[in-house]
Amino acid sequence: MDRIAQLEARLARLEDEREISRLIAAYGPLVDAGAAEDVAALWTEDGVYDVDEIYLEGREQLARMVRSSAHQGWISGGCAHFVGPPHVTVDGDTAIAVCHSLMVVYQDDRFVVRRATANHWALARTDAGWKVTRRTNRVLDGRAESPGLLRQGAYGEPAFL
Repeated sequence: MDRIAQLEARLARLEDEREISRLIAAYGPLVDAGAAEDVAALWTEDGVYDVDEIYLEGREQLARMVRSSAHQGWISGGCAHFVGPPHVTVDGDTAIAVCHSLMVVYQDDRFVVRRATANHWALARTDAGWKVTRRTNRVLDGRAESPGLLRQGAYGEPAFL
C-alpha cells in the first residue's frame, strides 16, 4: 500500500471512531432531554438494549422506554446519564466500543450516583451512518459479568453473556 493509501485508510478509521464516539456521547443528553425518537434512532431498526432489569428490542421499545412514566419521573426529579469516553475498535463495517456510565440523580438536595455501569456497544455501518446493533449494560456491583464486558470490549470482542 502506498503512502497516500495508508493515510486515507488511517483517516477513514479516525473518522469512523469519531462518528461512533459522537453517537455514544449523544445518548446521555438525548435520554435526559426525553428525546425518545432521537434516542431510538441511535440504534438499527432491530437493535437491542440489554440492561440488567430490562431487555428492549427495536426502536419502538427504545422510544417507549424514554416516554415511560418511570423515565419521565427521573427527568422531572433531576437526572443525568453520563457516558464516559468509549474505547472503540473498528473492524470494517462493524465496531465494538466499551465505556462506563453513571446515572446521577438529584435526591435530598444533592446529587447522588444511583448506578455505575459497564457498557458494551456493538455497532454497524449503515446507509445512515453508524448505528448501535446491541448495547449491553451491567451494573458494576461486584458480579463477574460486569468487568467481563469491559474486558471483552477493550479487546474488540463481542459480549459473551
